[in-house]
Amino acid sequence: MFRFCSENPALGLNRRAIGSWLLLSAMVIFAMVVVGGITRLTQSGLSMVEWAPLFGILPPIGVDAWEAVFEKYQQFPEYQKINFGMSLEDFKLIFWWEFSHRVLGRFIGLMFFVPFLFFLFKGWLNKQWTLRFVCLLVLGGLQGVMGWYMVVSGLVDNPHVSQYRLVAHLILAVVIYAVMLWYAFDFLFESRQSEFSAAGIWSALLPIVVLIMIASGGFVAGTKAGFIINTFPTMNGEWLPSGIWAMTPGWRNLFENVVTIQFVHRCMAILVLLVAAIAVSKVLKIAPDNSSLGTELVIATVLIQIVLGIAALLNSVPISLGATHQAGALFVLAASIYMAHAVRRQPVLQTAEVAS
Repeated sequence: MFRFCSENPALGLNRRAIGSWLLLSAMVIFAMVVVGGITRLTQSGLSMVEWAPLFGILPPIGVDAWEAVFEKYQQFPEYQKINFGMSLEDFKLIFWWEFSHRVLGRFIGLMFFVPFLFFLFKGWLNKQWTLRFVCLLVLGGLQGVMGWYMVVSGLVDNPHVSQYRLVAHLILAVVIYAVMLWYAFDFLFESRQSEFSAAGIWSALLPIVVLIMIASGGFVAGTKAGFIINTFPTMNGEWLPSGIWAMTPGWRNLFENVVTIQFVHRCMAILVLLVAAIAVSKVLKIAPDNSSLGTELVIATVLIQIVLGIAALLNSVPISLGATHQAGALFVLAASIYMAHAVRRQPVLQTAEVAS
């Protein structure tokens, strides 16, 4: 990785420019994931029945164009079985959410690619970082393909996208978001240490557990498991709900049984809280006086996220709370990544060193 010293201000400026670009890109991915969640909650994801990677950035213009797009939508099962009789104006409402989600995806690609070329031609990136950023570009392209692969699963007799494809689409976006944040911190902060410690292990484990939690939430969204058993802390008066293992083979319950999926998501929330508490306690033991290693952010975001999750559940997941809860998960992940990165930092080296 890059290591800079204060004696070379040019290297410091380059580092901050690259770090700021990565941080801004991660913020736009954050927005895209939230818009994707709203698209899901408003049942807008199947409103665009065609995939036009190059020209899909242009919306319908004029009455004739809108009617043509609406007619295409009417040929598919979601209109015929769920939204039959929908007006053109109602169709526009769901269309704009899906359209915004796709345009944001294209914008992120452009926002990442153009500065990357600039930094590359300026000679600010070594081979290692160039390869890493190329891999991110490839992952971004795969994310677009995965999004369409997900949509296609709902353009069939059963107008419901596969929860497996939805979770794959979500997790790929979140992984890109997490990697961008980590790389941004690499550039915005001077150096890292590689020594193993209890604080380092637990702080590194927390983002992984949060990622699994987000995947669990994806299955809740994909199966609409959040709309059932809207009681807390028990599930309709039961700590271990009936029917939790009703499907065969047993593994299907984890991904297809709505009762089990909601139960697992609740358990994951407890696990995140426990791991966060242990990680924060370990990190505080190594924190120098008056230094911040992100422990406050982790505590605050985890607690707020739990409250949001309970509120969304008790209110049968209204769009506002559902979207805020999904955004909260990304804030928890960002806070945990920041803490894990902060634990690995050490004082700035006194000599300039650039990895080759």
